Amino acid sequence: MGVIIGIDVGGSTTKIVGFSDSSSMSDKTIMTPLVVRAADPLTSLYGAFGKFTSESSLELSDIECVMMTGVGSAFNSKPIYSLPSRHASEFDSIGYGGLYLSGLDRAVVVSLGTGTALVYAESGKTPEYLGGTGIGGGTLIGLSKKLVGSDEIEEIEQLAENGNLENIDLLVGDMTEKNVYDCMSDKLTAANFGNISGLATSSDMALGLFNMVFETVGVVSRFAARSFDTKDIVVTGNLTTTPLAEKTFAALSRFFNVNFIIPNNSQFATVIGAALSYHK
Repeated sequence: MGVIIGIDVGGSTTKIVGFSDSSSMSDKTIMTPLVVRAADPLTSLYGAFGKFTSESSLELSDIECVMMTGVGSAFNSKPIYSLPSRHASEFDSIGYGGLYLSGLDRAVVVSLGTGTALVYAESGKTPEYLGGTGIGGGTLIGLSKKLVGSDEIEEIEQLAENGNLENIDLLVGDMTEKNVYDCMSDKLTAANFGNISGLATSSDMALGLFNMVFETVGVVSRFAARSFDTKDIVVTGNLTTTPLAEKTFAALSRFFNVNFIIPNNSQFATVIGAALSYHK
């Protein structure tokens, strides 16, 4: 049998992955995923497809089906190079990809993109879209442009590395001399940007923005996990590749007594799930 291609088309970024097909999910062999950026979705889509097939030494005859997802996939109404093509639900893809990468049988899967989507996924069942929040990478970049003068994620990350949250956030411990809340650590944030110092630097602001986005996503997903009686929360999306994500979600795991999991290839979870949905 042939190769199943998954493509996740964003506004100007396309992610692509391939699986050598098999009747058994455990026997599938994943091909190295890649991402391509271009000025528009169609250019990005065809650029990603061409680069991926070239680097993977694939002929069109090797491909059994192309599974497309993402908001930008609506711009393409025709099969790619006349290959069999299907649309995969983005929310289903988030769930399938999150379980595959984490190795879990069930979990709340979070896709931290421009905004944030939450899905409950369980093996053998269709993932359930739970909703989401407008807080995400778009929030970070938009506010960074005004607060630190940059909308380049790499530059914002570099600034945040030298930041100090004590100059930005108000903690529970800042409001009381002793911990009066048995269920709450005095190290938890009481108010993001609630304690901005006159000495706050651009680095402090950048770190505060990352922290606000990650904490908001963490709290919302914890509520969702509680509703499904699970402590496993798989966090995926581009922002999860930053060292700050790993550090912040590790701290939230301890505070909330849940398991925030950022798996390898977390930024490719949705496109992996799109390819896997071929057999669903």
